Amino acid sequence: MASSAAAAAARRLLLLRHRHGHLLPKRHLSSSSAADSLDDGGGGGGRVKIFDRDLKRRHRDRAAWAMREADGFVDAVADNLLDRLEDCRKAFPSALCLGGSAGAVRRLLRGRGGIEKLIMMDMSADMVRKWRESENATDDGPETHFVVCDEEFLPIKESSQDLIISCLGLHWTNDLPGAMIQCRLALKPDGLFLAAILGGETLKELRIACTVAQMEREGGISPRMSPLAQVRDAGNLLTRAGFTLPGVDVDSYTVKYNSGLYKKKT
Repeated sequence: MASSAAAAAARRLLLLRHRHGHLLPKRHLSSSSAADSLDDGGGGGGRVKIFDRDLKRRHRDRAAWAMREADGFVDAVADNLLDRLEDCRKAFPSALCLGGSAGAVRRLLRGRGGIEKLIMMDMSADMVRKWRESENATDDGPETHFVVCDEEFLPIKESSQDLIISCLGLHWTNDLPGAMIQCRLALKPDGLFLAAILGGETLKELRIACTVAQMEREGGISPRMSPLAQVRDAGNLLTRAGFTLPGVDVDSYTVKYNSGLYKKKT
């Protein structure tokens, strides 16, 4: 059973290059419209509705005003993901950042990847507004555009982006292969897709503790956490989406808490 003082969070980093890129080495570390890049058409979402996307949007709205300015875990994942750009010999002038921790990605970009134009996209209008306010506070960084859109229906023209980044967001899509297919279509030849998702072993100890406690008290169990992809399935997902030269990297992070009890701020 997991201790209330600590919960291990196993995080899965999903990494691949599109088409003719080179495989990257494994690393382990413990506003305005974008009309010229957008298209009226969009890809279709999955038929199986595991996640309530409207509820997810409300969660993102709440996170927009409740989130801290910086989060140690989120920053570690985002910085690790962006560090892969330093291993690339080519530049990526046009980039799309999808939902999740896109704010941390832009804040930690620091000129990596040679990005000149960045599109930040999220399904939450409140989150996009928060990003815009943060962007207005600084004058440095690439030219940034903000778009409110669901990751399951990307309004992006085919072959329009050099780079697509998703940091801790795609694991809540109903059709992950479908979302990846849309990303692949939006990439230019020899473009790069970088994504970090939560893996199936995330908060394993907490899952076990909840299961044991519910079985003892109620005689049965019910889902307490979102279903997440296993690492063995990641390569198959990328291949199914039509990417070539896929690479899967796994990083583990341990997050410690002072208590297992939630204390509401007053």
